[in-house]
Amino acid sequence: MNWKSKIGSILTATVVVASVSIANPALANGDRHGGWVPAPQEAFEQPAGARCDFPVRVQPVVDEVRKLVLAEYPNGSPRRELYTGALIDEVTNLATGAVTRVDASGTSLVEYAPDGAMTWYVTGPVLLGFRENAGSLPRGIWIVDGVFVVEFDPTLVHKTITMVHGTTHNVCADVD
Repeated sequence: MNWKSKIGSILTATVVVASVSIANPALANGDRHGGWVPAPQEAFEQPAGARCDFPVRVQPVVDEVRKLVLAEYPNGSPRRELYTGALIDEVTNLATGAVTRVDASGTSLVEYAPDGAMTWYVTGPVLLGFRENAGSLPRGIWIVDGVFVVEFDPTLVHKTITMVHGTTHNVCADVD
């Protein structure tokens, strides 16, 4: 199976699982793997040069993200999780005070590998930070929107994005 077929199959399964979970009260009420639970994003800051040329803070102003554990490893750690919900982040240039808000409300099926690597199968926008020479996009804080896959190495430092269809935008430019 080629990667486009695999992505299509996984994204279709994600939509079906999300729809069935929401429509099935037994799943929605927590009768399987604990049900849907909040998955809040923590605010964070990065110094000048880490993601943007200036120090930056990212903090959620709307955070209704929730997750559903779909599969676990024998030790109880998650093997596959589904994330969805509204997420609006405020990105602030700490040197000038310039602010922008971005919609990062995508839906992601996340697969965790035993070695610590993970793969996100995504529809919709997500916010991703990239270090210098640590992935398929240049250094920055990026809104990636569309249908795509993000593969993280076991250190979670290096990321590779494979776009099926979509766009990328460096939010650093919006607050420079």
